[in-house]
Amino acid sequence: MANSTVWWLIAGGAIVLELLSGTIYLLLLSAGFAAAALAAHTGAGLSTQLVVAALVGVGAVLSWYLVRRKRPAPPPAGANRDLNLDIGEQVHIEAWNADGTASVRLRGAQWTAVSRPGVTPSTGPHRVAEVVGNRLVVDKI
Repeated sequence: MANSTVWWLIAGGAIVLELLSGTIYLLLLSAGFAAAALAAHTGAGLSTQLVVAALVGVGAVLSWYLVRRKRPAPPPAGANRDLNLDIGEQVHIEAWNADGTASVRLRGAQWTAVSRPGVTPSTGPHRVAEVVGNRLVVDKI
């Protein structure tokens, strides 16, 4: 079996493992394996193929790491609209309890709402800013 065939099989195996694991790193390493297969097609020796696989694979992983590091961090799960569809919804607070909570209805369910720490509670329309446990943290609109 030719060296290029072995490299293509390794690259394909890495892609299959990538699909099973759900990360991107094996896909980046498979790019290195594919580069080694291309080097084998050009007639490069085994040591050159190994160096090409290592340089391209590790270079791709390092590049991905640098790109990910520059992105802003996602908001915490309680304030992330992608994870919690109640974030950003509007509720109407008619009265606040003495303990700083209010009872509101959202999507057909009764919720306990609290205002952000340091903010004086007031009645009227509010927007859900965060969900902490079973409480809605709201901001005045």
